[in-house]
Amino acid sequence: MDRTGIFAGDNPFELARAWLAEAEPEEPNDPNAIALATVDAAGLPNVRMVLLKEIETAGAGGFVFYTNYESAKGQEIAATGKAAFVLHWKSLRRQIRVRGTTEREEGPQADAYYASRSLKSRLGAWASRQSRPLASRTALMAEVAKITALKGTNPSRPAFWGGIRIIPTEIEFWADGAFRLHDRFRWTRSTPSSEWVVDRLNP
Repeated sequence: MDRTGIFAGDNPFELARAWLAEAEPEEPNDPNAIALATVDAAGLPNVRMVLLKEIETAGAGGFVFYTNYESAKGQEIAATGKAAFVLHWKSLRRQIRVRGTTEREEGPQADAYYASRSLKSRLGAWASRQSRPLASRTALMAEVAKITALKGTNPSRPAFWGGIRIIPTEIEFWADGAFRLHDRFRWTRSTPSSEWVVDRLNP
């Protein structure tokens, strides 16, 4: 298989890290933004942009983002245990597509990431009832002020807020090709402990 150049490598997570590192100086902002897809109880898809915070290469590997577990995406992921996303860079004319199962990251790793956020972002995580109706922005800012007075300058991570790890069974690396003859390589495994199988796909 002619998997050379930008597609070369034996670990898809290390390859994803390498592509992201290439994109960081090229993208105008948020090179780690992913379009995250879930489905609701009726099977209707939902998609939204979130920030990918970690690409883990050890063990089974994984992709980690952080959110309010009571949000629409948090509840949908809790119900299905599955999610998918695409990471797309116009500057590189490349994308990575991922599908897999999920698990929560609620331990020291989540605590450390929460602590690294700005104070206002940490307080905002407490104040926002994400995805639920809001009377006005004034009401939101009043809740932020209330939480600020209550939690002070070193708030702990809320129990309803933390990481979600996507453990992929499929990762596709895509690069733009002339005349729409794109290059696509799909990595698949049946379980997180299985060996990866790599196939070149038609554009």
